[in-house]
Amino acid sequence: MRERQRAEIVRNLLAERGYVSIADIMAATGVSAASARRDAGRLADSGLAERLHGGIQASGAFSKPMAQTPLATRSFDASRTINIEAKRAIARKAVEMCAAGDVIIVNGGTTTFQMSEFLRGTRLKIITNSYPLAEFLIHETQNRVALPGGEVYRDQQLIVAPFDDDAIQNYSARLMFMSAVSIGPLGVIEGDPLIARAEAKLLRRAERLVVLADSSKFVARGSLVVCPLTRVSALITDSGASPEALAMLADAGVRTIVVEPETQSTEAA
Repeated sequence: MRERQRAEIVRNLLAERGYVSIADIMAATGVSAASARRDAGRLADSGLAERLHGGIQASGAFSKPMAQTPLATRSFDASRTINIEAKRAIARKAVEMCAAGDVIIVNGGTTTFQMSEFLRGTRLKIITNSYPLAEFLIHETQNRVALPGGEVYRDQQLIVAPFDDDAIQNYSARLMFMSAVSIGPLGVIEGDPLIARAEAKLLRRAERLVVLADSSKFVARGSLVVCPLTRVSALITDSGASPEALAMLADAGVRTIVVEPETQSTEAA
C-alpha cells in the first residue's frame, strides 16, 4: 500500500476516533510497527495530530471530513491489484464449486470480486453486499442478484446494513464465499467492527462457508474474529501459502484447496 493511501486511512481513523494507536494503524494498513510510527509521525509533523504514548491524538487544527464515518480497512482500489494472479486463480476455483440453480452469498472484497468474470455463464441466485460485483452481475450475466439494505461505503465499495432485520434474513444459501483481512488460529479475521458484524450476519444465512484467501492473508492483521476455523468448510489459497499456515488449517480440520497463481498464458486460454 502506498504512503498516500495509508495516510488517508490513518486520517479517517483519526476523524472517527480522535485517538489512534500504533496497533490500530498496523491493523488497518498491514504495515510494520516502525512504518506505523512513521505514518503517525507525519500526521503529527503536519500539525493535524499530537504525539501521545503509543499513538496520536487529533489536534485543534484537525478538521473532520463531512463524509460518513469511515471503515478502518483498505480501500477497494488500493487492494484490487495486489496479488491479482493468485486472486484470479482462487476465484476461478471458487466458481467451480457452484452448481446450476444454487443460491450463494458472496461478500464484498477484492478476491471475491474476481469471481465476477467466471460467473458470466452461470445461472445462480447471488446475494452480495458488494455493489461493484452486483453491477457487473446485472449487466454482464444472467444470474439473479439480491442486495442487502444499508449504507454504501465508497472506499470499500460495500453496502453495510446497520440493522439485524433487513431483507437478507429471509434468504438461505448453500454456500457463502468470503474474503478477509487475515486468517489465523482464532479464525477468519476482519479489521472493522461494522464489516465483521455484516459478514457474521450473512454467514448465518449459509449452510457452508468457503474462504478465499491468498497466501498473504496468513500474516496477523485485524483483531475482530468473524468466525472460528471450525465454521469454515473449505479454504482456497495459492501455492505461496507457508507450510505453517497449511498445518494450522489441517489441525483445525479445514479442507484446504491450493491453486497455482494464474499467468498470462492461463488467462489467455
